[in-house]
Amino acid sequence: MASLLRVGDCVDVHRELRDDNQLVCTVARGSEVMGCVVVDSTVCGISRGGLRMSTDVSEAEVRGLARTMTLKCGFLRQPQGGAKAGVRFNPEAPLAERRQHLEAFGRAIAPLLIHRIFIPGPDMGTDDTDIRAMLDAVGVKLKRRELRDTQSGQYTAATVFISAKRAIQHLGLTLPRCTVAIEGFGKVGSALASLLDEANVKVVAISTERGAITNPHGLNVKQLNQLADRVGSRVVDYYADAERISCAELLELPVDLFCPCATHHSLHADNAHRVLARIICPGANNPVTAEAEKILFERGLVYLPDFVANCGGILGSTMAFASMKREQIISTMERYLGDRVAWLLKEARLRKVSPRKIAEPFARQRFEEIQRTAAHPSLRGKLVAAGVELYTRGWVPGVLVAALAQPYFAKRLA
Repeated sequence: MASLLRVGDCVDVHRELRDDNQLVCTVARGSEVMGCVVVDSTVCGISRGGLRMSTDVSEAEVRGLARTMTLKCGFLRQPQGGAKAGVRFNPEAPLAERRQHLEAFGRAIAPLLIHRIFIPGPDMGTDDTDIRAMLDAVGVKLKRRELRDTQSGQYTAATVFISAKRAIQHLGLTLPRCTVAIEGFGKVGSALASLLDEANVKVVAISTERGAITNPHGLNVKQLNQLADRVGSRVVDYYADAERISCAELLELPVDLFCPCATHHSLHADNAHRVLARIICPGANNPVTAEAEKILFERGLVYLPDFVANCGGILGSTMAFASMKREQIISTMERYLGDRVAWLLKEARLRKVSPRKIAEPFARQRFEEIQRTAAHPSLRGKLVAAGVELYTRGWVPGVLVAALAQPYFAKRLA
């Protein structure tokens, strides 16, 4: 079922419900595709997901990312539907041009935003101020505690680190003897490098969109972060004590751990057989194609699914929204997610299947339970929902919600 809607400024919105029940809304100005929104699932009619901006974002990419959001919510038992949006534009363009493009895109998908069918958040190439500007353009008024900076990149890095630690232990390795290559040195990759460095894991290579650098004796992570704060992706140009290599060569380094934290499908059928790392633990969403994942498994390498390893963005942001302190958030992740990853790896080994073969049915089953419970809430569920709404509006103190949040999340994650 498809429909075409003209929304002004010569902008068309093509809406289609696909066979897999994904709602795909493609926005175009004439023959130019501006971007798309994909709603993969809803809970009580609502879905959430990031809005990313890049010059080559595609519908296929956004559809895959929306599905991953559903799996993350199921894996974590968080009552949210999964969605994603992609805007095709240069994220480094002048601010006025970026905002103009985002606002036009927002007006095109206004019904989804106004009725909260899709609640967007920042993602690759966007930040909180971009999302606020887009919502303002269509008259969506944010509540007091909505869209606050929750440092989701830091929390994403935290769960990648926790997952990597459990995978390292699973193989009988020790952290101080391990080496790592990190693809992508943005918010997640740089934070992950710091966590690994603090654990005495030797960071021997990083990359950005401008290329990659390596030093088998280890890179100075503090210096890298200081440089990246000043020059961004050009950190690989300015860091002196390293050899310059291509991004393709980064994948082939003889390291223990490889963490793809850049874009989707950086590992595919043409390069998966060249990966030498024993563990692949992703900070990016959908960084490995299905064909590549099969190759990695057949080669005996450990690949943790993205919706498991990097679920910290959703989980950490939700706990931070509930006024939990950072220390509480990290300890909760360490306890519950760490144990879940250890279980997942053990089950996969016992059944002689890939971790995804265990994790995906597990996440889907939990998500279906979430939908059923949300459709027929108990009295307690209704009271919790009412309390969250009052808190979001700023009418309930954060200290009270924080006290109730820890047992709530412990039960959800169990």
